[in-house]
Order: sequence, then structure tokens, then C-alpha cells
Amino acid sequence: MPNLMSMEHKEHNQFAFTRDNYRLLLVAIALVGIGFILMAGGGSDDPAVFSDAIFSTTRITIAPLMVIAGYVVGLFAIMKKSNA
Repeated sequence: MPNLMSMEHKEHNQFAFTRDNYRLLLVAIALVGIGFILMAGGGSDDPAVFSDAIFSTTRITIAPLMVIAGYVVGLFAIMKKSNA
């Protein structure tokens, strides 16, 4: 039976996430949050009156791209390996 102490077994007591991973994850959460905030609104106060504000470029194009970018950054933050 081999001696377990004599085997060269390097065990690192590190967390899976580093400080960079957490920063990227916070950026991702902020991007998704800002994207959803930009999508909000655009309705009319009077239900009988139609408002064209719901078709603005911000709500149709920019906000969904920000949400998708946030999800991509979040996935990258989870998958990024530490350099140590």
C-alpha cells in the first residue's frame, strides 16, 4: 500500500471564483438590470390613447442587446479560470 504522504499530490485550497470573476459577475448583473430598466415604460396614462413611445429604438434595440450582453458577460464570468 503506497504511503499517501510520500505521493506528490498538490492540493490547492482555492475558491472557484476569484476577485475578477466576482467583478465580471457584478458587471453582468448591472448590464441586465440596466437593460430591463431601459425596456420599462412607454405606456400611455390614458388607456384610450395609443402612445408610440413603446416603439422607441431604446426599447426595441438597445435594451435587449444590453440584456444579451449581460448574459454573455455573466457566462464568461462563470467560465473564466484563474491564472493561479
